[in-house]
Amino acid sequence: MIKTLNPPRIIVLSFLTAILCGAFLLNLPISTQTGESLGPVNSLFTATSAICVTGLTVKDTGGDFSLFGQLVIIMLVQAGGLGIMTFSVLFTTVLLHKRLTISQGVAVQNALGYTKTAGLKDLIKYIVLITFFVESLGALMLYMHWAIIMQGANNYYILWSAVFHSISAFCNAGFSIFTNSLVNLNRDAFTMLTIAFLIISGGLGFVAVLELPRLRYYFSFFRKKTLAALVKKQISEDMPINKISLHTKMVLTATIFLIAIGTVVIFFLEYGNALSQMPFWDKILNAFFTSVTPRTAGFNSVPTNALQAATKFFIAVLMFIGASPGSTGGGIKTVTAIVLFAGFIAMLKKRDRMTFSRRTIEKDAFRRAVAIFVLSLGLVCAITLLLTITERALFYKSNEYFLNLFFETTSAFATCGLSTITTAHLSVIGKILIMLTMFLGRVGPLTAALALALRKEEKAKYIYPEEKIMVG
Repeated sequence: MIKTLNPPRIIVLSFLTAILCGAFLLNLPISTQTGESLGPVNSLFTATSAICVTGLTVKDTGGDFSLFGQLVIIMLVQAGGLGIMTFSVLFTTVLLHKRLTISQGVAVQNALGYTKTAGLKDLIKYIVLITFFVESLGALMLYMHWAIIMQGANNYYILWSAVFHSISAFCNAGFSIFTNSLVNLNRDAFTMLTIAFLIISGGLGFVAVLELPRLRYYFSFFRKKTLAALVKKQISEDMPINKISLHTKMVLTATIFLIAIGTVVIFFLEYGNALSQMPFWDKILNAFFTSVTPRTAGFNSVPTNALQAATKFFIAVLMFIGASPGSTGGGIKTVTAIVLFAGFIAMLKKRDRMTFSRRTIEKDAFRRAVAIFVLSLGLVCAITLLLTITERALFYKSNEYFLNLFFETTSAFATCGLSTITTAHLSVIGKILIMLTMFLGRVGPLTAALALALRKEEKAKYIYPEEKIMVG
């Protein structure tokens, strides 16, 4: 049957199947510490949040779930972070020694942001190896450090905490078995920087990560060239820096810019507010971490509801942009934002081509970027509107009633997991709306981009007469 499905349907069905299986397991009494069933809605919500690597919770992951329940959650996070299709292809091609169907190959290529047709099997092997290497390294670093600072705690608990948070951070999920996330560790630079490293690594995208070793050419170029040559931009087309693809250049540029500008803005906005009781360097550390986590990670080192309105809105913008294509994160993606900006600049300068780093951006990419942006913004606005109706009785007394619901919706769409309200207090309809937003946020832009990419350009058989109109 799978051979007759087109790639978008394969992606949707794979996520739905994983969600339903996860919900079934989480609904079992063995998944909770009390031995009582979570109920279908809460089980489905948690499974959706895990497989969509969001991190929004209706139950305390560390306090309400048993070890079995936590294991199910982190397995769903791992599957959702790497992509269901990645695991299915790995199982099919490596373990069963079967060849991919064309539809499966196209679906995986789009899910990973991989444009080449050759080497897909090897690419998936590298992705799995890199993932488990980085997660193992992160878990080892956290375990060794937490074993020192958490003296008196059970050694197995420390080990499990390190493994759980390493996987959750790399997959940009934001699930934490600590009741208040990382608030109690917000002055522990080692923990904060390790988690931030894992978040950024997972949010770059697997294709970009595989190209990172080529950066050595970039640094060797800087060592060999004089400052005067750089100022005059005397960089020939055959210089080693061009071994890095345009995609990776966009990913790195957007990632560095968003984290840097986010750190500065959050630092100044919260200097006398949420960060006021911290020493200067801890303020910088937490501003940096708070700028990293909207890359759809969901961890927080300061209470999100303590942030002022301007900061919440700014973080919502960062969440909406999200991580990079082919990564474990969500949002409209960094490359989409750059393509939209390049198109805007080209229109302002009345150029017929969009460029970035002395390369021309294909017009089809701009069309897909516009479609993804419009669909995503429309989804966030529609769900926010519905939540203002369904949750009015619960939150209408809040001064930031609308902003909090907008923040929650954006977090769900971007699969981030940050929340300024108690998600568990949402009505059943509200939870269903957030579940729908998480699911569409994870697979919606992906399948929309794939569907648009697969459609052939239609040539009009006739052209209507052109007429000028007023815009703006």
